Amino acid sequence: MAKNIRNIALLSHSGAGKTSLSEALLFQAGATKKLGSVPEGTTLSDYNSDEIERKISINASILHCVWEGCLIHLIDTPGYADFFSETIASLYAVDGVIVGIDAVTGVEVGTERVWELLESRKIPRLLFMNKLDKENASFTKTFTAIQEQFGRNCVPIQVPEGEGLSFKGTLSLLDETTTLPPEAKGVREKLFEGIAEQEDALLEKYLEKGSLELSEIQKGLRAGVWAGKLAPILCGSSVKGDAAKALLQAIVAYLPSPSDRGAVRGKDPVSGGPLERKADPKEPFSAQVFKTISDPYLGPVTVLRIFSGTLLPESSFYNVTRRTKEKIGKILLLQGKTQVAQATAEAGEIIGIAKLKETQTGDSLCDEKHPISFDAIPFPEPAISVSLRPKSRVDEDKISDALAKLTAEDRAFRVTRDAQTKELIISGMGDLHLTVMVGRLKSRFGVEVEVGTPKVAYKETITKSARVQGKYKKQSGGHGQYGDCWIQVEPLPRGGDFEFVDKVVGGAIPRNYIPSVEKGVRQAMTEGVLAGYPLVGVRVIVDDGSFHPVDSSDLAFQIAGAMALRKAVQEANPVLLEPVMDVEISIPGEYMGSVTGDLHSRRGKVLGMEPKGKTEVLHAKAPLTEMLKYAPDLKSITGGRGTYTMKFSHYEIVPQRLTQEVIQHAKPVAVGKE
Repeated sequence: MAKNIRNIALLSHSGAGKTSLSEALLFQAGATKKLGSVPEGTTLSDYNSDEIERKISINASILHCVWEGCLIHLIDTPGYADFFSETIASLYAVDGVIVGIDAVTGVEVGTERVWELLESRKIPRLLFMNKLDKENASFTKTFTAIQEQFGRNCVPIQVPEGEGLSFKGTLSLLDETTTLPPEAKGVREKLFEGIAEQEDALLEKYLEKGSLELSEIQKGLRAGVWAGKLAPILCGSSVKGDAAKALLQAIVAYLPSPSDRGAVRGKDPVSGGPLERKADPKEPFSAQVFKTISDPYLGPVTVLRIFSGTLLPESSFYNVTRRTKEKIGKILLLQGKTQVAQATAEAGEIIGIAKLKETQTGDSLCDEKHPISFDAIPFPEPAISVSLRPKSRVDEDKISDALAKLTAEDRAFRVTRDAQTKELIISGMGDLHLTVMVGRLKSRFGVEVEVGTPKVAYKETITKSARVQGKYKKQSGGHGQYGDCWIQVEPLPRGGDFEFVDKVVGGAIPRNYIPSVEKGVRQAMTEGVLAGYPLVGVRVIVDDGSFHPVDSSDLAFQIAGAMALRKAVQEANPVLLEPVMDVEISIPGEYMGSVTGDLHSRRGKVLGMEPKGKTEVLHAKAPLTEMLKYAPDLKSITGGRGTYTMKFSHYEIVPQRLTQEVIQHAKPVAVGKE
């Protein structure tokens, strides 16, 4: 039943010990017989070869165990910022989270970013201060940092017995019979006051008697967690002591079940009106896909959170996002890379289904007679791009299918082909993200590629008018070739592409050759004049010319049109245009000066700033050519605390001092003759 399910995500900065903690929880609950090790590459969640090799989590892994009659689904999420999209998607499947914090390094960048996400989605949480057995670990220092960064509602419910090399275990603050060291007694008093404030009756009793029953303390704590007013802090070591047992008990006792969180809100896909679904197996079926796994044997495994209703094997559901019906086979309960077939799946569960044909990550699923759609998962925009070129014909034949499978698995990984430069472009969240994806092309699909910096799609235009003649005349025995046209070129308002105007009168050029002139002009525009980039923003007026009754032809007037265009552009003061991007940068306020200074050095223009929580959002415009390698530079300037997105805004004239450099770079290298 939904009340006996807990869907939990493990979140933290990279290296805080989430994966080791997940192993400890599974081992404590009896779901595994042996404790897996990250250094040895034997954990259930880090099962991909690149995760084992790098000793980091790259994908969110789905795990489960049973504790005190509750089915606990655990999602071990990556800590690296490059794979943050996995964390975002996982939060659409859970009802509570555990935020891991390293007691040696304290509150780090990744933890801050995770916390902002939890605040925005109002997800109940526990904190686990890990690695108290490590040298230089400090409970007091880390606890102070937590409260300074995240607020006074973060309250410890355990304190350590010793720390660092003298760490022995933990003591509970909730049980008044536990003997505490003198310095911890004041912490307990503040904890009880915070718990009592969650309910009027508890507060009244606490003020009267100065104490509460353990059951009352637990009730008040649970109410505070569910309401987001309290975030209990547990502590210990994921590899030493009984931290896993205490954490499992806290998950069951204080984090909400699917039914505790209340009805899930969606909307009618036809009218757009609000709809709700309760976590009840008798309600119409509804679910959302939050992940797709590429399994080497089963193919794509679609992972979904069931919000309401019941799903049976060998049945079907309606994908309201794709407007299609999907037949399903087995229902799978996931344990890392292992799947176990289930007889049924009900509201609140997280399950996998193999070999769906149309369904993708983020899709809303439902009963066809009771349609409902849920908010789309807001996957972040890629921050960095590189160009790919297959090394061989064999690689070229396989690359499209391989990239399609990788994009289905990772929604923050994008693949495009630039229409102008003809380059294959892959985009992702950072250098590591793209390095991993290129590695998977080779390891999974046998595709080898060369990686480069994407070419910038420059364009050319004119800044004044000019009128010229384009005349093509060729005699070579028999019929010759003759085409003659006069054209005038004018700059269009910025943003205009191309206009062709026919003003020929008196039959100077026969009507059937006017389209030939336009065809030649258009062909010449694709090749440009300055550096071979496409010409835009030009109005071409053909107003005169001449013809030969025998030698004139379609081809001759095409050539004449192209000659005229090239000649006219050279006389119309041609310039280069570069793409300019809208840039939105989120940074802590203390880095504002450094970031704006760096933007100015990139020819960027700061348009304004606005506060957003504890960060400042800076809006700017900057040339794409200056932003191609911005991601690692922003990371360096802000200590990893800055993030940014950018999208195309418009084209602007390249400064004269840079134009010659672009032109020189665009010229083909001369090849010597033997």
